[in-house]
Amino acid sequence: MAGYKADRTSEDIKREIIAVMRELKDPRVKDKILTVVRVEVTHDLSYAKVYVSAMDGIDSAKEAVKGLVSATGKIRHEVGTRLRLRKTPELKFIADDSVEHSIELFKKIEKAAGNKNAEN
Repeated sequence: MAGYKADRTSEDIKREIIAVMRELKDPRVKDKILTVVRVEVTHDLSYAKVYVSAMDGIDSAKEAVKGLVSATGKIRHEVGTRLRLRKTPELKFIADDSVEHSIELFKKIEKAAGNKNAEN
């Protein structure tokens, strides 16, 4: 039960970061299909790692992370205001390739299912 507050806060932060990302005007962020995969918050709620993935691949995610890093102050302010946190965690954005990996995995599954249906 010790991590309940951190888990709840990380989900709230994730939800709010997604909402703020939609409002950003930076072309590195605006023109891409991005997903916040997960948010890891420390137990004292002072730091948060935000894992961001893009449909276009890891290179696109890295470019988007550069845009998010430049907008960290605005994002942090908006998250703190919306969630009414006493201390808003410092955000660190990290590029992640999990969406690209899952799309490749899905294509392999479809291909295997297609081959199985062709045999029957």
